[in-house]
Amino acid sequence: MLMLGIDPGLGATGWGLVSMQGTRLCHHRHGIIRSTAREADTKRLASISYQLEEIIKVERPDAAIIEEIFVVNNPRSALRLGMARGVAVMACGRAELSLYEISARRVKQAVTGTGKADKRQVSEMVARLLNIQAPPSDAGDALAMAIAGLQGGSSKVASEQRAPAPSGGLEGAIAAALAKQDQSS
Repeated sequence: MLMLGIDPGLGATGWGLVSMQGTRLCHHRHGIIRSTAREADTKRLASISYQLEEIIKVERPDAAIIEEIFVVNNPRSALRLGMARGVAVMACGRAELSLYEISARRVKQAVTGTGKADKRQVSEMVARLLNIQAPPSDAGDALAMAIAGLQGGSSKVASEQRAPAPSGGLEGAIAAALAKQDQSS
């Protein structure tokens, strides 16, 4: 199963594609869709939509996962995040892609073993699990969501369609990544 993780944001929307092959996690691609505050929101949102739709069309993931809505102290920030998230949800809907939601705490728990891990710990573990250089924060968060989604860590399905439940095996992948790190140290 190829899982697309999406970390929405108006200025930076991270995305990452991960699959499981046996007990091994496989990194496919990742990136960040960027825009600047000088651009009109309509242009920024259209760019997020277009680029996510292209990624979905080219990569053909089996499912996607996005972070659940969370409370933000700044209403303006919450609104802007909600707009970017809505565009990402819409892109998945247009592609008839099953979409799951996951809390930040569940992502951290699935990837690092603790729901209180910081961004650096998550990024380092994503790099170990996927055997890649530590990705930029937004892309790293999206890859972490994809990993957690493959583990079956999503809290609910955001779409009407339901993809087949991903097979386990993340524990084995984590153990292999840690063993590989121990051997190289």
